[in-house]
Order: sequence, then C-alpha cells, then structure tokens
Amino acid sequence: MNISQAAKHSGLTPRMIRHYESIDLLPDAARSAAGYRRYDERDLHTLRFIHRARGLGFSIEQIAQLLALWQDRERSSAEVKTLVQGHVLELEQKIADLQAIRDTLAHLAHCCHGDTRPDCPILDNLAATGSNDQ
Repeated sequence: MNISQAAKHSGLTPRMIRHYESIDLLPDAARSAAGYRRYDERDLHTLRFIHRARGLGFSIEQIAQLLALWQDRERSSAEVKTLVQGHVLELEQKIADLQAIRDTLAHLAHCCHGDTRPDCPILDNLAATGSNDQ
C-alpha cells in the first residue's frame, strides 16, 4: 500500500510516517519503480504499534526501546515490565505536578474577586518573582 493508505490504516498521518522513518523509528519503506513508498502488513503492524505507544504517552526513545524488545524474540518480559514501570512512575510525577498546578490555580481563582476592580491576585502572583507557590 502507499503512504496514504498506510496512514489511513494505522491512524497516523503521512507526515508522521515520514517523520518516524527519518528518525529511524521505522525502517525506510520499500520503493516502487516510480520511487513511491510502499508498505506491507508488517510495516502497518509496526505503525499501529507506534501509534498505540504514542497514545499511551511513551516518548520516542521509549518507543524505540519497546520496538527493539518487541522484535527481539529472545527478550525477557522483565525488560518490558521495567520499561513500562518507569513510564508509570513518570506519569505519576506528571499527574502530581498537574494536580499541584490545578490546586494553585484554584486557590488563585478563589482569591480573585472577579469584579470590576483592577486589582487581581492572579496577575499579581504571575508577576511575582521567586516561588510559584500559592
């Protein structure tokens, strides 16, 4: 199939497929006699794998590791689990960071009168130097 068909069947855009090829996440596609990229079912399976991994928040580097593990039939599942557990810890930290941001913004919104007066604790906090705490 051509790149448009591969994009349609994998959920990726042709631009992302070309990008993944350019960073060697995906092997260079076979070419037709006219020089067009051609993809087979194996390529499509890899594209779907990449798309799913990106949807789960894995970085490009992590996806490269996962692909290498996926393609290595001699690998141990412990290696995969370790990588995924590391990603879970990263996500937990991001969630904690986002919750702290939410709490700060909620506190600032609560402190703001939201009326016609020009004074605004939200803008004052944003303009303050130093700590970003409440």
